[in-house]
Amino acid sequence: MDLIKKYFPELTGAQISQFEQLESLYKEWNAQINVVSRKDIDELYLRHVLHSLGIAKVQSFNPKSTILDIGTGGGFPGIPLAILFPEVNFYLADSIGKKIKVVNEVVTSLGLTNVKGEHIRAEKVKGQFDFIVSRAVTNMDNFMKWTKGKIKKKSIHELKNGILYLKGGDLSEELKNFPKATLYDLPSYFEEDFFETKKVVHIPIKFRG
Repeated sequence: MDLIKKYFPELTGAQISQFEQLESLYKEWNAQINVVSRKDIDELYLRHVLHSLGIAKVQSFNPKSTILDIGTGGGFPGIPLAILFPEVNFYLADSIGKKIKVVNEVVTSLGLTNVKGEHIRAEKVKGQFDFIVSRAVTNMDNFMKWTKGKIKKKSIHELKNGILYLKGGDLSEELKNFPKATLYDLPSYFEEDFFETKKVVHIPIKFRG
């Protein structure tokens, strides 16, 4: 939890309380439904919470904006971002029902009113969003097919509306079809070794060409 306070010193008391509850909630649920790998649960704040918040270092979301988290799993990056941005609406989607059950239970326990979790395939999601976030659920070509038509045309942020994707390693091959992609290296924001090859990939709405 000290990691979160270190990089986000402006948190309110309510936000600190919500972040502090994440560990016990995920340990309790993970014992029943494995949503976080066993080896990661002890490093939840580094490997899941702070990693998710890397998106916030690249783009701070404006009040009343809408964010879709595709393949949210147990709620990452959506739940940490929803705590950080209480005036932003988050829609967390996953095709695995038991994972969304955990998401909704965690959301209820935290008293988050800006999150909707739904058991749904990405391509079935209705509506349009300012940004679509995700954490390495598939390769970018597949991901783009899932997100087609789901991004609002009018931008209200510094970055153009589009994809904000957490991914690690060498992405040159995966992103060769997306020349407008911008990579933000997370070691620019976080000093821990875990982030050495981790990035946030931004792809604006005009995806190709």
